[in-house]
Amino acid sequence: MNNILSRRSIRRYLSRTVAETDIQELLQAAMAAPSAENGQPWHFIVIDDRQLLDSIPRIHPYSHMLREAPVAILVCGETNQEPSKEFWVQDCSAATENILLAAHAKGLGSVWLGIYPLEDRVIAFKEKFSLPDKIIPLALLPIGYPAEEKAPANRYAAARVHKNTW
Repeated sequence: MNNILSRRSIRRYLSRTVAETDIQELLQAAMAAPSAENGQPWHFIVIDDRQLLDSIPRIHPYSHMLREAPVAILVCGETNQEPSKEFWVQDCSAATENILLAAHAKGLGSVWLGIYPLEDRVIAFKEKFSLPDKIIPLALLPIGYPAEEKAPANRYAAARVHKNTW
């Protein structure tokens, strides 16, 4: 519970390399996510090219922290993945959250940068990363060692909980 409740969005990073083994473990955590009918429609692009990371803020207005992050993971979904292609967003969102939680557990920071369903962002990322037609970018996750500390946020709201009916 502590890992879940203390995870925060980190937007500032130290200039310190993230080990390949750590990235591999984040991807293992992602692929351990539940998926509808075990369809596993996810695909991931690990981005560690400095020029590429520095260019992304031109296509995503809230991604300026990529100029500090040593690596990012682009989470994509395969929209024609059977048996349950209608659930790719939920499946890839679960994988995304697993990456965020695993990063936090490893002492790394990250933030969820939304791409889908904003058409301009989807098109821009598809072009920049040469994604096939059936692959849709969902989210971009900068990963790095935090250069900021944030206290846990208590977001529990009893007024949002209903029992048996509204």
